[in-house]
Amino acid sequence: MVKLREDTRESIAKLTLMDVIFMNKVFENDTERTALLLRIILNNDKIKVIKAVTQQKLKNLSGHDLQLDILAREENGRLFNVEVQNRSSGAAARRARYHLSLLDTHSLPKGEVYQKLPDNYVIFITQYDVLKGGLPIYHINRKIEENNVAFADGSHIIYVNNKIKDNTPLGRLMHDFNCSNPNDMYYPELAEKARYFKETEKGLTNMGDVFEKFVAKREKEAAMKAAKEKNIEFAKGLLADGMSIEFTVRHSKLSEAEVRELASKLTA
Repeated sequence: MVKLREDTRESIAKLTLMDVIFMNKVFENDTERTALLLRIILNNDKIKVIKAVTQQKLKNLSGHDLQLDILAREENGRLFNVEVQNRSSGAAARRARYHLSLLDTHSLPKGEVYQKLPDNYVIFITQYDVLKGGLPIYHINRKIEENNVAFADGSHIIYVNNKIKDNTPLGRLMHDFNCSNPNDMYYPELAEKARYFKETEKGLTNMGDVFEKFVAKREKEAAMKAAKEKNIEFAKGLLADGMSIEFTVRHSKLSEAEVRELASKLTA
């Protein structure tokens, strides 16, 4: 068994379900706990999940792909995408719309009639009250403006405000999403799984491998970002000194489009 570094163990001990890497492990291939999550959020005890995956990639052959935190499916075909967002910008309204559009794209087999398209749900659990209404949960469904009648197209977007941790089932769930100590959790099902990844050697090894890969990826991304910023500053200097677009592209490691955009800003 691989021995974890002490700093890795300490970092894992501090993780909560609001940390995507930990949330992914807790709900990975776990239909029972995913069903618990959805039943509480949707206030519907009849939800039965037959498949639950994390970090599922949805391909878009003509546009932007998505990597989903949780993708769950019911037997009747309904899809549920749950995303944890610690930045307000990560839960933008147009992002929710795009997530829902790709769920729909992957829900209707070729040749099927539109009536076969199931109800689909995109759920954002947000660290901040993104919609700024002071509510614990927001249900966004389409309506006809002229008569305020529901436009029942089966699309559902839900925002859950993690700031509100009252003594309701949803409030207790949001409390549990912020607990680093499993002993402080209300829901035993979540506490048990969190305890496995934080306190057992097998679970810690599994979590530690994911955590260290995540940290290495973030460090690589940070290094690439720093190098990019350095190249941009170098290119700005060349352009300011009167060097040509071609010369700047050749010596700055930036694309021609990037250099031309910098040049246009410098001359604006």
